[in-house]
Amino acid sequence: MNIYFCGIGGVGIGPLAEIAYDAGYHVQGSDKNTGLMTKHLEDLGISISYDQSGDNLRKVHANNPVDWFVYTAGIIDEHPELVAARALGIRTSKRDELLKHIIEEKNLKLIGVTGTHGKTTTTAMMVWVLKQLGIPVSYSIGATLPFGPSGHFDPHSEYFVYECDEFDRNFLQFNPFLSLITSIDYDHPDIYETPEEYIAAFRQFIDQSQWTILWRSDADRVGDIRNGWVLGDHDVAGVNLAGKHNRNNASLVVKAIERLGVQGNAVEAINRYPGTDRRFEKLAHNLYSDYGHHPAEIAATLQLAKELSNRVVLVYQPHQNVRQHELRAQYTDCFEQATTVYWLPTYLTREDPGLPVLSPEELIEQVTNKDNIVIADLNDKLWQNIQTELESGALVLVMGAGSIDSWIREKIASNH
Repeated sequence: MNIYFCGIGGVGIGPLAEIAYDAGYHVQGSDKNTGLMTKHLEDLGISISYDQSGDNLRKVHANNPVDWFVYTAGIIDEHPELVAARALGIRTSKRDELLKHIIEEKNLKLIGVTGTHGKTTTTAMMVWVLKQLGIPVSYSIGATLPFGPSGHFDPHSEYFVYECDEFDRNFLQFNPFLSLITSIDYDHPDIYETPEEYIAAFRQFIDQSQWTILWRSDADRVGDIRNGWVLGDHDVAGVNLAGKHNRNNASLVVKAIERLGVQGNAVEAINRYPGTDRRFEKLAHNLYSDYGHHPAEIAATLQLAKELSNRVVLVYQPHQNVRQHELRAQYTDCFEQATTVYWLPTYLTREDPGLPVLSPEELIEQVTNKDNIVIADLNDKLWQNIQTELESGALVLVMGAGSIDSWIREKIASNH
């Protein structure tokens, strides 16, 4: 099968392209820009074009007909390559449809990890433990890993571990052999208009799974669980990772290993887990970056940080204005573990142009400790404040899914 990936350098599409390549399919693609993922894929021998006008796709198709055009959720319906693919009569889909095809064609058992928070970390933990216990595994994770590529197909594997994202109802494409539910909190109001609609989607995902492992508090939200293992809301004995949410995620993995009947010491393996990029990632001494952008994630990550330091300073960039309209009432006590919070303007993406953009002042109205909040911008003054906080011995955590991570990395690089 000849597959063309549009947006091949993305965190979701790139790993899938590598999986398809490892699985023996013919792979090529395009992207707007070069990056670490495109370089990695080109090093494997995958051809990538940086012309997305449609001309490259037409030329590729003329030489060797493309069977499947896979595109990232981020491209518009009028994207020139997508328009060209449809005109050429090529099968088109987002990534999950292709991934489902590969899993079924290769006769793999899907271990699907989903949840509002913690799914990337838990997916990575699951892959890590299986590898540590000597079990061949194929997988796809939406983050950079220190122990392997983000996506991998092992021809000897029985299992495929996948981060099943509830955004755009992507996870409902799948029928897992085993599903792990990390947490259920209302999110993605641009997709799910009400909390009930969001919970119903998780209910459907559980019904599509042969077996599910989840926490009691989440089971109570979705109702009776058929073929489920409901865990009490506490850690597994012996798991000693920093951060209660990390210990909870690790506990799910230990129980999953037990459910699969894999031999070996899963607790010992999970305690050696090295982490993933953008999940409380250490950038320098006492300076960390995290992808979190939901009140529950903020509270959990600050709790982890407080285990490491008595004085925690948070630099927070809210993500997506449409989400802020939904979350603003939840910004109450989630910042209580932070000594100081530098609050940035919301990072805007996939916005409703008719919705007024909420200011930082509006968003902090219901925060219980708002006297500790400093309104800030991504500028040199903020960088100087971060330096001052670090010099005073504070742990500084920069948090958000937008531009803050690349900004802090650039500042670190330019000051070394």
